[in-house]
Amino acid sequence: MSLHSMTGFARLDGSACGQRWTWELRSVNGKGLDVRLRLPPGLDRLEIPAKTRIADRLTRGNVQVSLSLTRETATTTLKVNEEMLTAVLAAMNRIADRIDAAAPTLDGILSIKGVLESAEVEDDETTRTALDAALLDGLTTAVDGLIAARASEGVAVARILTGHVDEIARLTAAAEACPARRPEAIRARLAEQVAALMDQVPALDPQRLHQEAVLIATRADIREELDRLVAHVAEARRLIANGGAVGRRLDFLAQEFNREANTLCSKANDRELTSIGLDLKAVVDQLREQIQNIE
Repeated sequence: MSLHSMTGFARLDGSACGQRWTWELRSVNGKGLDVRLRLPPGLDRLEIPAKTRIADRLTRGNVQVSLSLTRETATTTLKVNEEMLTAVLAAMNRIADRIDAAAPTLDGILSIKGVLESAEVEDDETTRTALDAALLDGLTTAVDGLIAARASEGVAVARILTGHVDEIARLTAAAEACPARRPEAIRARLAEQVAALMDQVPALDPQRLHQEAVLIATRADIREELDRLVAHVAEARRLIANGGAVGRRLDFLAQEFNREANTLCSKANDRELTSIGLDLKAVVDQLREQIQNIE
């Protein structure tokens, strides 16, 4: 299973029950799954089942979904307003004997305002049910398209993440091999510091200075940080290789990378080791930024 980005777009056209429809789906990064629907008037009944179908397939992302619907046949029809027609005929009958005029014609009667009315075509229950089913099936197919787009984007992001993890591994190895970490280098550095301090304050207890030097050396040891960085690199590679919805786990791992990098910088007592720690922090920031795109 590959990594999936949370960024993607899908569009699907279709027709059913005399109507043409288009689903459009857009998704971007999000901490959770947030689905927003824009449906034509009269189709609010689809909101809950539509959101359910999307939630069954996606776990994270801000998803914008819109549906457009157009009838392939006439959308309106003419109907006779029976009440108005009855009133018009009654009025004609009442005045027919009072005036000398030709008998009213059918087209004349129908042209009277209010006798003929336009009305929207209404589907029966069977047609509405069939249309709803077709629209929801179309939505499912559109979601499949969105998932495919997010998967394609995820392949590119996975390559970037792998590059960042490889760089973290390289910097960790460089810190491991840094000459400043060798015991003899640490002893020499501490000896110089102790000698300089004794020259300035001769009355200091040499035994106490020795103890303090040991504590300083212990606190400066980055063995645990390096071991944890190696373990985090292995876990990051495993998550990227396995794929799936691992965005949150990778984000947590990036926080752990950042913690170890900060500790390494705080313990570094050498310019080269400090430089490695700063480079490590920069790469971890880049890694974390890219992880925000992962589902």
